[in-house]
Amino acid sequence: MEPLTIGAFARASRLSPKALRLYDELELLRPARVDPDTGYRYYAVSQLERARLVAWLRRLGMPLAEIRAVSALEGAAAAREVRAYWARIEAETAARRDLAAFLVDQLTAESGRDHTDMLELRYAARADRGHVRTVNQDTVYAGRRLLAVADGFGPAGAPASGAAVAALRFLDEAEELRAGSVLNLLEDAVRGASEAIRDLADSPENTGGEGDFGTTLTALLWTGSRLALVHIGDSRAYLLRDGGLFRVTHDHSVVQSLLDEGRLTPEEAAVHPQRALLLKALGGATGPVPDLRLQEARAGDRYLLCSDGLTGVVPEERIAHLLAAAPEPADAVEALIDAANAAGGPDNIGCVVADAVPGAGRTV
Repeated sequence: MEPLTIGAFARASRLSPKALRLYDELELLRPARVDPDTGYRYYAVSQLERARLVAWLRRLGMPLAEIRAVSALEGAAAAREVRAYWARIEAETAARRDLAAFLVDQLTAESGRDHTDMLELRYAARADRGHVRTVNQDTVYAGRRLLAVADGFGPAGAPASGAAVAALRFLDEAEELRAGSVLNLLEDAVRGASEAIRDLADSPENTGGEGDFGTTLTALLWTGSRLALVHIGDSRAYLLRDGGLFRVTHDHSVVQSLLDEGRLTPEEAAVHPQRALLLKALGGATGPVPDLRLQEARAGDRYLLCSDGLTGVVPEERIAHLLAAAPEPADAVEALIDAANAAGGPDNIGCVVADAVPGAGRTV
């Protein structure tokens, strides 16, 4: 069969001649033949399938480097990579959607609701060593404005988690917090926490020995009608509302990324050998970018912040039942820690439970 000119091939593949020349230079889609005198490119009809795949992947917005890898794979393997790419795009889009909603809220001056229908928190917190670990590396905190849990790891995990929470505690003393500035305050506080943990490596008090160490950090900061979230790692925040349990955070772990990309089932993830490996944590040479978000609170909401010493051994259905059944936050904390220890207590267990209730002298 006669080769196609670059113009004919462009029309058939829905790629422009300019794009075809670029893909040739990048060795992504080389022509079947180049005229040695004129430099004119000719393509085989059999190259159309690959060219069309490239065109479709470009319409998805996939970077050229990833397209090169995907287009070199067989059908099933290529399909897995496309699915994984799109899962990442959806996760990034969801984060941008939350930010856009927050910005719209601020620009339309809806944050004035912070001064009406005020709520307050009723809370309890506890960290338990569990039945297996010799040291408790979880740190928890609950106050009138700040709720936090940090799960340390490595030889200096306990001081790392303590330093992370300590760096945020000044926020609990603030007289008034505006929703429009609270995310900036949290981001700055996390930057301070990251610096404090890096300082531990050179501290004379650090007797943990050699090796990497760091901590997760999940915290909620209360403005009176809203909660600002900062999250790094695989500790979690949950919301119990109207009998339903909703996970507020997204794990920054290798296993969660494989779940998101469709490479693992939930059953496989539960026993994966790398389920404790984190993609983000506080510690190391550079500070990670935390997840930040702002959400409304309602009277009757119950929040749970916990380390993976709870979620690793107690199913979410059981967590929901125990949260809903406990009359007070302290009762819920005790019931959750007892459940984790009854399941073997293989890890430290950090739990914070808080209820949003009407503030004194206010109505909702």
